[in-house]
Amino acid sequence: MLNLVLFGPPGAGKGTQSEKLIEKYNLVHISTGDLFRAHIKGQTELGQQVSQLIADGNLVPDSITIAMLEEEIKRNPDATGFIFDGFPRTVAQAESLDKFLTDNNTAITGVIALDVNEEELTQRIAKRQEITGRADDAADKLKKRIEEYFGKTIHVLPYYESQGKLSKVNGIGDIETIFAELTAVIDAY
Repeated sequence: MLNLVLFGPPGAGKGTQSEKLIEKYNLVHISTGDLFRAHIKGQTELGQQVSQLIADGNLVPDSITIAMLEEEIKRNPDATGFIFDGFPRTVAQAESLDKFLTDNNTAITGVIALDVNEEELTQRIAKRQEITGRADDAADKLKKRIEEYFGKTIHVLPYYESQGKLSKVNGIGDIETIFAELTAVIDAY
């Protein structure tokens, strides 16, 4: 089973590259952001909680995120692998994911970090916000999300590096060039 964590700050291109990787490797995409948006759109009880947290610019608590993630994995028992996008964001989440996967006789195959600087991120997200109007891309919330990534989330990388599972790919440039670099890393697993 090929289980990948695609890592990077908001606007790094995780969604764009995930779509291409899913098609090439026949993976099930699990984006915590997509899960949150689906619950919000469906106005579930969980969605209402998540909506308020996101509206305030806060991260969703681990317990909610992990429960949603486990539910999504169990919904796909015949999957050949998963690509995790936007998760884990903390070492505690990474440990929980490892435990859950181990309990289900699988593991993270590799973690690929898309390396993109803050200036590029700001430009990309401003453009995306114009096109999609995503509420979480508004300037005030975006700044908080980028600070959260560089202040806290990035510290998950040493956890995977210590396991020999971390690779870094330059996330600035042509989409196809970045994709080729990603597939070269994955094909080497």
